Amino acid sequence: MGDIIFRVPLFGWMLKEAAHGPIAAKVLFIINLLLLWLLAILAFGYPAIIIPALTAVPVMFVVLILITKG
Repeated sequence: MGDIIFRVPLFGWMLKEAAHGPIAAKVLFIINLLLLWLLAILAFGYPAIIIPALTAVPVMFVVLILITKG
């Protein structure tokens, strides 16, 4: 599955470098994601803030269930 994602023309090389590259590449990848989110907030406004928060809710539920399950 990773090979397919790494072959995407625009994001594949960034993901591959973040997954297998040095620490600096990982940090720069996270900074790029944060800047992309900031750009989305500037372009779309409030929904760009709310949609990631709403998608994080089910993820946190699963994490809490897995923690309590042991």
